Amino acid sequence: MPMNLQKIIPVFVFAGLIIFSVFAAIPPPGGDPVAGKSAYKICATCHGQNGEGVVALNSPAFASLPEWYVTRQLTNFIKGVRGTDPKDIYGKQMRTMSRTLSTDKKVADVAAYIASMERVKPASTIEGDVAAGKSLYVLCSTCHGEKGMGNESMGAPQLVGLQDWYLLRQLKNFKDGIRGINPDDKQGVKMPHMVKSLPDEKAMNDVLAFINTLR
Repeated sequence: MPMNLQKIIPVFVFAGLIIFSVFAAIPPPGGDPVAGKSAYKICATCHGQNGEGVVALNSPAFASLPEWYVTRQLTNFIKGVRGTDPKDIYGKQMRTMSRTLSTDKKVADVAAYIASMERVKPASTIEGDVAAGKSLYVLCSTCHGEKGMGNESMGAPQLVGLQDWYLLRQLKNFKDGIRGINPDDKQGVKMPHMVKSLPDEKAMNDVLAFINTLR
């Protein structure tokens, strides 16, 4: 091996080790579910140890909801984009609780932990016409997906795994101007227009009855 090459190779090896150590020290994108598990303890008092929700407290299940969506909603609560309307009783409670997550990292960590949970299958509490609901859901599926699994590129969360009573409350909130009217809620502002396709509570019950079949 030429003498010059013998001198150069160790330099490249050393440089490679330095580069590797730098990249190895960079944390992966998103939150840390291990750290999030610890921060989640306060959330568990209302939403359950496994994110299964507590009906008696009007706290929905959210196990397995994607990290990007949970991060967005927690941030919206913290910044007052959501949960400030006087009529949004439970949203106001969430705004108070979410502000215990004092940094963006804590928000991301909790969101990552929630996303890592196994999805629950909530009991159905709403009766409706599934066939009629299937027809109504065609419009919903353009954002939330044919199987109700959501679409990150459109900012639409999964609906599967959420209780029907919670979804009904949110549909009513959008329809009544309680949610989705803050211009900073870039994705939420779409929903008041979309929910107009459900003219009354019967239509809402029908579409939710269909969504229940997707679980």
